[in-house]
Amino acid sequence: MGCHRLEGNPPIDVTMRRSARARRLSLRVSRLDGRVTLTIPSFSPEREGISFLRSRETWLRQHLAEVGPAAAVAPGMTIPFRGRDLPVQTLRNGRAQISADAILIRSGAAAGVQVKALFKMAARDTLASASDRYAASLGRTYTRLTLRDTRSRWGSCTQAGALMFSWRLIMAPPAVLDYVAAHEVAHLVEMNHSAAFWSVVAGLMPDHETHRHWLRVYGDTLHRIAFDD
Repeated sequence: MGCHRLEGNPPIDVTMRRSARARRLSLRVSRLDGRVTLTIPSFSPEREGISFLRSRETWLRQHLAEVGPAAAVAPGMTIPFRGRDLPVQTLRNGRAQISADAILIRSGAAAGVQVKALFKMAARDTLASASDRYAASLGRTYTRLTLRDTRSRWGSCTQAGALMFSWRLIMAPPAVLDYVAAHEVAHLVEMNHSAAFWSVVAGLMPDHETHRHWLRVYGDTLHRIAFDD
Protein backbone atom coordinates (compact mmCIF):
# COMPACT_ATOMS: atom_id res chain seq x y z
CA MET A 1 0.00 0.00 0.00
CA GLY A 2 2.96 2.27 0.53
CA CYS A 3 4.45 4.49 3.18
CA HIS A 4 3.45 7.58 5.11
CA ARG A 5 5.76 10.00 6.87
CA LEU A 6 4.57 11.26 10.23
CA GLU A 7 6.13 14.71 10.55
CA GLY A 8 7.78 15.74 13.79
CA ASN A 9 11.16 15.64 15.51
CA PRO A 10 12.30 13.26 14.22
CA PRO A 11 9.88 12.33 11.41
CA ILE A 12 8.70 8.72 11.46
CA ASP A 13 8.33 6.60 8.34
CA VAL A 14 5.36 4.25 8.58
CA THR A 15 4.67 1.27 6.33
CA MET A 16 0.96 1.05 5.56
CA ARG A 17 -0.58 -2.26 4.57
CA ARG A 18 -4.08 -3.34 3.65
CA SER A 19 -5.47 -6.53 5.16
CA ALA A 20 -8.64 -8.35 4.20
CA ARG A 21 -8.43 -10.29 7.46
CA ALA A 22 -8.01 -7.31 9.77
CA ARG A 23 -11.12 -6.11 11.56
CA ARG A 24 -9.63 -2.98 13.09
CA LEU A 25 -6.80 -0.51 12.65
CA SER A 26 -3.57 -1.57 14.33
CA LEU A 27 -0.13 -0.10 14.82
CA ARG A 28 2.97 -2.21 15.41
CA VAL A 29 6.53 -1.25 16.35
CA SER A 30 9.18 -3.91 15.77
CA ARG A 31 11.30 -4.33 18.88
CA LEU A 32 14.12 -5.53 16.65
CA ASP A 33 14.66 -2.59 14.34
CA GLY A 34 11.99 0.00 15.20
CA ARG A 35 10.08 -0.52 11.96
CA VAL A 36 6.56 0.89 12.21
CA THR A 37 3.64 -0.81 10.43
CA LEU A 38 0.08 0.48 10.23
CA THR A 39 -2.46 -2.17 9.25
CA ILE A 40 -5.70 -0.92 7.70
CA PRO A 41 -8.71 -3.19 7.13
CA SER A 42 -9.74 -3.41 3.48
CA PHE A 43 -13.07 -1.72 4.25
CA SER A 44 -11.51 1.36 5.94
CA PRO A 45 -10.45 4.48 3.98
CA GLU A 46 -6.81 5.49 4.07
CA ARG A 47 -7.61 8.82 5.72
CA GLU A 48 -9.07 6.94 8.68
CA GLY A 49 -5.80 5.06 9.07
CA ILE A 50 -3.73 8.25 8.96
CA SER A 51 -6.03 9.87 11.52
CA PHE A 52 -5.55 6.85 13.78
CA LEU A 53 -1.78 7.07 13.31
CA ARG A 54 -1.73 10.73 14.36
CA SER A 55 -3.85 10.01 17.41
CA ARG A 56 -1.27 7.43 18.52
CA GLU A 57 1.80 9.59 17.96
CA THR A 58 2.71 9.99 21.64
CA TRP A 59 2.45 6.24 22.22
CA LEU A 60 4.45 5.58 19.05
CA ARG A 61 7.32 7.89 19.98
CA GLN A 62 7.54 6.40 23.47
CA HIS A 63 7.86 2.91 22.06
CA LEU A 64 10.42 3.94 19.46
CA ALA A 65 12.54 5.49 22.21
CA GLU A 66 12.74 2.08 23.89
CA VAL A 67 14.22 0.40 20.81
CA GLY A 68 17.98 0.64 21.05
CA PRO A 69 20.51 -0.09 18.33
CA ALA A 70 21.74 -3.64 17.89
CA ALA A 71 24.99 -4.38 19.71
CA ALA A 72 27.81 -5.58 17.45
CA VAL A 73 29.96 -8.41 18.80
CA ALA A 74 33.33 -7.16 19.99
CA PRO A 75 36.01 -8.20 22.48
CA GLY A 76 35.13 -7.11 25.99
CA MET A 77 31.36 -7.36 25.65
CA THR A 78 29.25 -10.09 27.23
CA ILE A 79 26.92 -12.33 25.24
CA PRO A 80 24.40 -14.86 26.54
CA PHE A 81 25.27 -18.49 25.89
CA ARG A 82 22.99 -21.20 27.25
CA GLY A 83 21.40 -18.54 29.44
CA ARG A 84 24.68 -17.31 30.98
CA ASP A 85 26.38 -14.02 30.13
CA LEU A 86 29.92 -14.81 29.01
CA PRO A 87 32.62 -12.26 28.16
CA VAL A 88 34.20 -12.23 24.71
CA GLN A 89 37.98 -12.46 25.08
CA THR A 90 40.81 -12.66 22.56
CA LEU A 91 43.42 -15.37 22.30
CA ARG A 92 47.03 -14.84 21.32
CA ASN A 93 47.30 -18.46 20.22
CA GLY A 94 44.94 -21.35 19.65
CA ARG A 95 41.55 -21.77 18.05
CA ALA A 96 38.30 -20.02 18.85
CA GLN A 97 36.29 -21.86 21.47
CA ILE A 98 33.79 -21.51 24.27
CA SER A 99 35.16 -22.29 27.71
CA ALA A 100 33.29 -22.58 30.99
CA ASP A 101 33.73 -18.88 31.71
CA ALA A 102 34.35 -17.07 28.41
CA ILE A 103 33.97 -16.99 24.65
CA LEU A 104 37.52 -17.09 23.29
CA ILE A 105 38.23 -15.78 19.80
CA ARG A 106 41.34 -15.26 17.69
CA SER A 107 42.86 -11.82 17.67
CA GLY A 108 42.74 -10.00 14.36
CA ALA A 109 39.80 -11.96 12.91
CA ALA A 110 36.20 -10.73 12.73
CA ALA A 111 34.74 -11.19 16.22
CA GLY A 112 31.12 -11.60 15.18
CA VAL A 113 31.88 -14.16 12.48
CA GLN A 114 33.89 -16.28 14.92
CA VAL A 115 31.29 -16.20 17.68
CA LYS A 116 28.48 -16.93 15.23
CA ALA A 117 30.31 -20.02 13.97
CA LEU A 118 30.82 -21.26 17.53
CA PHE A 119 27.18 -20.64 18.43
CA LYS A 120 25.85 -22.38 15.31
CA MET A 121 28.00 -25.44 15.98
CA ALA A 122 26.79 -25.65 19.58
CA ALA A 123 23.19 -25.02 18.53
CA ARG A 124 23.23 -27.81 15.95
CA ASP A 125 24.58 -30.37 18.42
CA THR A 126 22.22 -29.32 21.20
CA LEU A 127 19.08 -29.08 19.07
CA ALA A 128 19.82 -32.39 17.34
CA SER A 129 20.25 -34.10 20.71
CA ALA A 130 17.02 -32.62 22.07
CA SER A 131 15.08 -33.41 18.89
CA ASP A 132 16.37 -36.99 18.84
CA ARG A 133 15.33 -37.44 22.47
CA TYR A 134 11.81 -36.10 22.02
CA ALA A 135 11.25 -37.88 18.70
CA ALA A 136 12.28 -41.19 20.27
CA SER A 137 9.87 -40.54 23.13
CA LEU A 138 7.05 -40.21 20.61
CA GLY A 139 8.20 -43.10 18.44
CA ARG A 140 8.60 -40.75 15.47
CA THR A 141 11.51 -39.67 13.25
CA TYR A 142 12.28 -36.43 11.48
CA THR A 143 13.87 -36.25 8.05
CA ARG A 144 16.43 -33.49 8.56
CA LEU A 145 17.38 -30.58 10.79
CA THR A 146 18.48 -27.17 9.53
CA LEU A 147 19.47 -23.94 11.22
CA ARG A 148 18.56 -20.42 10.14
CA ASP A 149 18.57 -16.92 11.56
CA THR A 150 14.82 -16.37 11.48
CA ARG A 151 13.08 -13.48 13.21
CA SER A 152 9.46 -14.46 12.76
CA ARG A 153 9.67 -17.90 14.37
CA TRP A 154 12.00 -19.96 16.54
CA GLY A 155 11.35 -23.21 14.73
CA SER A 156 9.17 -25.04 12.25
CA CYS A 157 8.26 -28.52 11.11
CA THR A 158 7.17 -29.39 7.58
CA GLN A 159 4.68 -32.03 6.47
CA ALA A 160 7.70 -34.06 5.33
CA GLY A 161 9.10 -34.05 8.86
CA ALA A 162 11.90 -31.53 8.30
CA LEU A 163 12.76 -29.47 11.36
CA MET A 164 14.12 -25.93 11.25
CA PHE A 165 15.40 -23.93 14.23
CA SER A 166 16.91 -20.53 14.87
CA TRP A 167 20.51 -21.02 15.95
CA ARG A 168 20.08 -18.04 18.31
CA LEU A 169 18.26 -20.41 20.67
CA ILE A 170 21.69 -21.43 21.97
CA MET A 171 21.77 -18.07 23.76
CA ALA A 172 18.60 -18.85 25.70
CA PRO A 173 18.43 -20.92 28.89
CA PRO A 174 18.75 -24.65 28.06
CA ALA A 175 15.16 -25.40 29.10
CA VAL A 176 13.89 -22.78 26.63
CA LEU A 177 15.82 -24.40 23.78
CA ASP A 178 14.46 -27.77 24.87
CA TYR A 179 10.92 -26.39 24.80
CA VAL A 180 11.26 -25.24 21.18
CA ALA A 181 12.65 -28.65 20.21
CA ALA A 182 9.75 -30.38 21.98
CA HIS A 183 7.27 -28.00 20.32
CA GLU A 184 8.49 -28.71 16.80
CA VAL A 185 8.87 -32.45 17.34
CA ALA A 186 5.28 -32.54 18.62
CA HIS A 187 4.26 -31.44 15.13
CA LEU A 188 5.39 -34.84 13.89
CA VAL A 189 2.25 -36.09 15.62
CA GLU A 190 -0.10 -33.10 15.29
CA MET A 191 0.56 -30.70 12.40
CA ASN A 192 -1.50 -27.92 13.99
CA HIS A 193 -1.86 -25.99 17.26
CA SER A 194 -4.98 -27.75 18.48
CA ALA A 195 -5.67 -28.93 22.01
CA ALA A 196 -4.38 -32.33 20.93
CA PHE A 197 -1.08 -30.75 19.86
CA TRP A 198 -0.59 -28.97 23.19
CA SER A 199 -1.36 -32.22 24.94
CA VAL A 200 1.55 -33.83 23.09
CA VAL A 201 3.82 -30.92 24.07
CA ALA A 202 2.73 -31.21 27.72
CA GLY A 203 3.54 -34.90 27.65
CA LEU A 204 7.06 -34.11 26.49
CA MET A 205 7.54 -31.08 28.76
CA PRO A 206 4.95 -30.51 31.51
CA ASP A 207 6.28 -27.02 32.37
CA HIS A 208 6.38 -25.82 28.75
CA GLU A 209 4.29 -22.71 29.50
CA THR A 210 7.11 -21.28 31.63
CA HIS A 211 9.58 -21.51 28.77
CA ARG A 212 7.07 -20.31 26.19
CA HIS A 213 6.51 -17.24 28.39
CA TRP A 214 10.29 -16.61 28.54
CA LEU A 215 10.44 -16.43 24.76
CA ARG A 216 7.52 -14.02 24.60
CA VAL A 217 9.13 -11.70 27.16
CA TYR A 218 12.85 -12.02 26.43
CA GLY A 219 13.08 -13.58 22.98
CA ASP A 220 13.61 -10.27 21.22
CA THR A 221 16.79 -9.66 23.22
CA LEU A 222 18.44 -12.57 21.42
CA HIS A 223 18.04 -10.63 18.18
CA ARG A 224 19.61 -7.47 19.57
CA ILE A 225 23.11 -8.81 18.96
CA ALA A 226 24.69 -8.28 15.52
CA PHE A 227 27.09 -11.05 14.49
CA ASP A 228 27.70 -10.10 10.86
CA ASP A 229 30.35 -7.44 10.36
